[in-house]
Amino acid sequence: MKTSTPYLLFRNMRPKQWTKNAIIFAPLIFSQNFLKAPLVFETFLAFAVFCALSGAVYIINDLLDIEQDRKHPLKCNRPLASGLLKPRSAVLFLTGLLIGLTFFAVSFFNMQFIFIAAGYLALQICYSLWLKHVVIIDVFCIASGFLLRVAAGAVAIEVSFSTWLFFCTILLALFLALSKRRHELVLLEDGAVEHRRILYEYSTGLLDQMISIVTTSTLIAYILYTVSAETVSKFGSDKLKYTIPFVLYGIFRYLYLIYQKNEGGSPEKALLNDRPILLTLVLYGLVVCIVLLYVH
Repeated sequence: MKTSTPYLLFRNMRPKQWTKNAIIFAPLIFSQNFLKAPLVFETFLAFAVFCALSGAVYIINDLLDIEQDRKHPLKCNRPLASGLLKPRSAVLFLTGLLIGLTFFAVSFFNMQFIFIAAGYLALQICYSLWLKHVVIIDVFCIASGFLLRVAAGAVAIEVSFSTWLFFCTILLALFLALSKRRHELVLLEDGAVEHRRILYEYSTGLLDQMISIVTTSTLIAYILYTVSAETVSKFGSDKLKYTIPFVLYGIFRYLYLIYQKNEGGSPEKALLNDRPILLTLVLYGLVVCIVLLYVH
């Protein structure tokens, strides 16, 4: 039954949001190890850990925000906010999940990965309790979550976390975080502050300026990355520059969804529901694989 406790717990972990954890595969791909089965397996394990971790974070967040979510036009349908899932059941499941994750991580991963995963969980808890109410810091916390995922993917297979990957990840994550804030401000209108106090500190004008700056910086960083001496030396070619049109189109398409369709609050929905973006990601991945496989 769709109202059973296991189903509601799984739904409360928001599996559609787990697509964000796919960024963990970036170090595997760009270190040219995506054909090495043991490293692919390790990355999938890391992906699974972060899916479970992010699910735990969503449960924690929903437990803390039950009353605010009940006033939201969309979040009121979440299992805890709607009353279908009892807080006690959520707390018991959350405790068991975190204990299980601890034993799993200790059994399969190095200490660096464990520290990063613990840091990710601590950051998300601090965000839910306090940092989401601090202007600008709130979006940096969201972006830092993506950065920690990439770092976890790198240490899981013991490859270096390049400076360029750091720049591109943090800028793209800020772009998505600022877009999310703008979507909330537009969607909730007069009730925005009542739902999320931090929205009082923002305006669409301010967010538009920050989005513009971060969008430009993201594109420039990626373009410079593809033609940098470090990249050319590492891959033996500058052909990664042929992925630039896909990155440009993907970001422009996302901006179109934000400004023309009043979407953009949920990157995972854009990834799963917007066919042009999904097709762009598939083509981008194919071009990257072709470049990395046939450059020599």
